[in-house]
Amino acid sequence: MRKHVSQYIAAGGLLLGLMACSGDSLDVVNVNNPDVARAYATPSGVEGVVAGLGVQLNNTQRATESVNTQARILSGENIASVANFGMAARSQIPRSIISNELGNDNQTGNLANFNQFSRVSRTASNAIAAVNRLATSGQTIGSPAQDARAKAFSFLILGQALGNLALAYDSAAIVTPATPSDEVPVLSGAAQVNTAALQMLDSAIAIANSAAATTGANGFPLPTTWISGVALTRDNFVRLARSHKARLRAGVARTPAARAAVDWAAVIADATNGITADHTISLGGTTGWSAAYDFNQMYVVGGWHAVPYFYYGMADVSGAYDAWLATARDSRSDFTVVSPDLRWPRGTTRAAQQATAPTLSLPTGVYFRNRPTGEDVPLVGPGDSQYDHRRYGASWLNAVTGPYTDMSKTEIDMLAAEGYIRTGNLPAAVALVNLTRVRNGLDAIGTVASATAPYSTNLATCVPRVPVAPNFTSTACGGLLEAMKYEKRMETAYTGYFIWFSDNRGWGDLVEGTPVEWPVPYQEMQARQKTYYNGTNRAPRGTYGF
Repeated sequence: MRKHVSQYIAAGGLLLGLMACSGDSLDVVNVNNPDVARAYATPSGVEGVVAGLGVQLNNTQRATESVNTQARILSGENIASVANFGMAARSQIPRSIISNELGNDNQTGNLANFNQFSRVSRTASNAIAAVNRLATSGQTIGSPAQDARAKAFSFLILGQALGNLALAYDSAAIVTPATPSDEVPVLSGAAQVNTAALQMLDSAIAIANSAAATTGANGFPLPTTWISGVALTRDNFVRLARSHKARLRAGVARTPAARAAVDWAAVIADATNGITADHTISLGGTTGWSAAYDFNQMYVVGGWHAVPYFYYGMADVSGAYDAWLATARDSRSDFTVVSPDLRWPRGTTRAAQQATAPTLSLPTGVYFRNRPTGEDVPLVGPGDSQYDHRRYGASWLNAVTGPYTDMSKTEIDMLAAEGYIRTGNLPAAVALVNLTRVRNGLDAIGTVASATAPYSTNLATCVPRVPVAPNFTSTACGGLLEAMKYEKRMETAYTGYFIWFSDNRGWGDLVEGTPVEWPVPYQEMQARQKTYYNGTNRAPRGTYGF
């Protein structure tokens, strides 16, 4: 049976690490012929594999050359004029299909996440199977608690890797600890892969909650190197796993109908028992953990990043966003966002806003800067913008080292709020949405009879201001649902994985013609001796008429 090349590459890297730690100078191994079994043969070797899973997952999620970078463009979270990483191509409107032809311009990015997440899922599965094999011969990594910690963490990473594949690609291989290391599973649809991901996260939770997890030494909390800078207690580990379940269960939907059909009671249950504060990780320095685009490349001036106005412009109360909407798409130009939202710079003119944040180190709580005029890259059309997202500006100035928000509490709160809206518990949704609204200077939403009716009629203060059908050339105050969307967008920009894209896809808010998923990369299809195909599943005209 054909073996997937990724398992050998992953195992090969692990073997090199194990050999470097070997105390037997006479034991010479041919490193050009990696052996999966050898990498998992000893208790210390197995735990070494487990310890490296977190950084492999993280750095894949944050890579510049990836579908995540492309998705940020397609979802309106980001825009760029440079051709690198497929950004200029994905910024174009009208949108194009996802080309999956041999040698297509974005083949490296289209493949990267598929390949790497598949490798991570294989490595995590092999690690769990290895711990189980040790147990059959009466061995442990060190204690039952240490075994439970290793298995729970591996299941957490496995669930995320499979879940990320399901968010982005229409199909992927489902690998679990029961999958033999020399077996290549068939491709399964995204919904099936997502179901498997949820099951792996359930296993992580069950093991963390088991009696074995507290039997013996070296159990929870996790070593801080496993999730860079975070020593998760058993309770916080379970909360994080449940938060990932909420994210994946809602995010896999490709259409508004599928999003509506999500088990929202389950989402609410996981979200309300999820993280209680932002889940942040330490990046840069000697950690080996990175966010190559969010923390680094987007801070380079000259067309590598800008804030597009489609969704961010809903913060404006001056009328400039309305004028922008009323202008023909390809003739639009930049404007100054005037907003009561404290995440935006203060002032009613560009000069005034520039004066409030003259460097990349923004005032506390401010996420956007009105960039120095000399750094503008003038563009004609919807890509022309005065703004950069600079939430991590202090870290950029600190040699690209500092805390990164992997998962915000607001993301999980808004998943619960969406669940409450969809199940009719509007007061519970209002309470959650108001948490960040009020903290950031926006007026609190009061009692509402509907999630879609405007929460206010005061156009001078209400945020968000939403394009109005049928012409979509003016705005009105949004309702509770739109306020929830706005808060989630503001607080999840440049965090997590695929958040804006999966939300705008499921809400029906994408620009018309935007692809909603990636095909299995042609390289994988060729390896399987199957016909490759393009990504032609695209969004219709959506909520805002974009």
